[in-house]
Amino acid sequence: MQSLRWPLRQARDIVWAGGVIAYPTEAVFGLGCDPLAANAVERILAMKSRDAGKGFILIASRIEQLLPFLAPLKAGVRRTLDASWPGPVTWVVPAADAVPIELTGGRETLAVRVTAHPGARALCDATGMALVSTSANLSGHAPARSALQVRARLSAEVDYVVPGRTGPQRKPTEIREALTGKILRAG
Repeated sequence: MQSLRWPLRQARDIVWAGGVIAYPTEAVFGLGCDPLAANAVERILAMKSRDAGKGFILIASRIEQLLPFLAPLKAGVRRTLDASWPGPVTWVVPAADAVPIELTGGRETLAVRVTAHPGARALCDATGMALVSTSANLSGHAPARSALQVRARLSAEVDYVVPGRTGPQRKPTEIREALTGKILRAG
């Protein structure tokens, strides 16, 4: 394994231990954890006062990190995803049967993205997995766009804030339905 800078090692170790981190993404700071760490996912829901029915986005550095969470993809859907990634498009795709309900919000689909943000990609590479990604804020409030804002708003509840800058996007990523191409949230 390659040598990791201290912040990535720290974040990796916290994620591996079932903790919650905040990290920069394309437009905002996100809250994240191991998607299969039920206690960490529940902590994120609680710290955001988030409705569990909303589900979460999973981000990854490559599609292979997402495949265990997805139902088998039709070739046309896979080509569509591959053509937009890495990039700021989140796709809602059919979820694998075993995906925890907390991730899907009770739906048969899951929102996923192969991020183009270099820090978020490095984080997924360091942990070796896809990560939960939801904006670092209380539900209904403006998302944090800096580590300082995360610390001011959520520092008591987050185990580690990964240093770095968000990407150049001013709006959260676009969300599209993979089977129809329908835009669910403009980017």
